[in-house]
Amino acid sequence: MPESTRNKPAPAGLYTSIPRMALAILVGAAGIAWMAVYINVAQDGEKLTWMGDLERWNFMIGFVLIFIALVLAAHKATPLGRGRGVVVGMLGCFLVGLIWIVVYYIAGTYPIPVIRNLEQYNLIVGIGFMAIGFVYATKWE
Repeated sequence: MPESTRNKPAPAGLYTSIPRMALAILVGAAGIAWMAVYINVAQDGEKLTWMGDLERWNFMIGFVLIFIALVLAAHKATPLGRGRGVVVGMLGCFLVGLIWIVVYYIAGTYPIPVIRNLEQYNLIVGIGFMAIGFVYATKWE
């Protein structure tokens, strides 16, 4: 092994924050779980009536939690916040946003649970994913 590549210390500041990554995963899972509980349990209004009364706001709560999780994961202390992870996060968010909008326009009348319930607000969700992609783009070096 050449001397120039052996025993090189890691660049300063490149560490992985396990608590930050765990928090991002938990917040994202909470957003998904919130929407799943609303769709499967509370949407009919018989159980969890307080959640059923929020109606479409449940989707906003769920997607905001997912967006917060993605922003938390864009920090340099996480694998998605540096190196190739930034490109994966950026392109992933751009593609998810674009696919979300395309699926809404193509299959908006079919009984796809979240897309059917959100109607025109699907555009906000798609653009929200694209906006998070720009958050990752600002981390690209």
